[in-house]
Amino acid sequence: MLYAVISEDVENSLEKRLAARPAHLERLEALKSEGRLFVAGPFPALDTETPGEAGFTGSLVIAEFTSLDAAQQWADKDPYIDAGVYANVTVKPYKKVLP
Repeated sequence: MLYAVISEDVENSLEKRLAARPAHLERLEALKSEGRLFVAGPFPALDTETPGEAGFTGSLVIAEFTSLDAAQQWADKDPYIDAGVYANVTVKPYKKVLP
């Protein structure tokens, strides 16, 4: 089943994000290579794909896991958590309807 991992950043997270980004992306690439990643990306702080120093306000990952518990365990190990990027992470089941 698909699960949405919805994360909210702490204020002024950009520097922390950049430092932890390689390890964060490595985990996403692993999901992708396993064919389990549906979509992943950050929420820009400004209405533009390149918000510059304004940075990001959080992230969304939708991926396939065997259970809600497995998805939560994966989310809990995100390098952005250890780096202090995320203030809050919510994991929910997700049902794709369209397209």
